[in-house]
Formats: sequence, C-alpha cells, structure tokens
Amino acid sequence: MVRVKGGVHTRRKHKKILDLAKGYWMTRHKQFKKAKEAVLHAGEYAFTGRKENKRNFRTLWIIRLNAALKQFDLKYSKFIHMLTTKKVGVDRKILSQIANEYPSVFAKIVEEVKK
Repeated sequence: MVRVKGGVHTRRKHKKILDLAKGYWMTRHKQFKKAKEAVLHAGEYAFTGRKENKRNFRTLWIIRLNAALKQFDLKYSKFIHMLTTKKVGVDRKILSQIANEYPSVFAKIVEEVKK
C-alpha cells in the first residue's frame, strides 16, 4: 500500500504561521509551536482592540461634545435628550466634528435645539 506523506502541506502551514509571526521576539518568530501560540494570542488581542477602539472613540466624542456645550450652559445628557425629542438625526461623531471644526455652525444647531 502506498503511504501519503504530508510534507508539502505541513511546510506550507508552518510557513504561513511563521510569516504571520515575523518580527516577534526571540523564539516566537522561529519555532513553529511558539509562533503559533503567539499568533493566536495576537489575533485575540487584535479582535478585542477593534472593539475597544469603538468604545474609546464614542467616549472621546461625548467628552468633546460636553466641553463644547459648557459655553451654552448645557449638559451632554440634556442636549442629547433635546436632539431626540426634536428628531435631529445627527450622530455624536458628526456633532463632535462640527463642534471642533465649525463652532459657529454648532452654535446654530444648539440654538435650534433649544427652541
């Protein structure tokens, strides 16, 4: 009976993992077992990092909005409540950008919402 040897496939798999581990410290970029473990952990950290990014940016936008609203004697929570009651469909990201780059336009938005 003919025996099937998987040398090519194994080498390809190992090379793929070792390429992903390029630049890692010490044996983590040389030895397959260590590299595989490092790549798996790196993938987990990257995944959680992408989720944390979204949270961090949302908090940044809220902080910026709150700082911009201090001039108008308004708090962030009241402002957002007013926006929802007036059915203004502008999200926090765009509002913080407007407040940061175009304060006069932001002032008009606040005055419109305050009515």
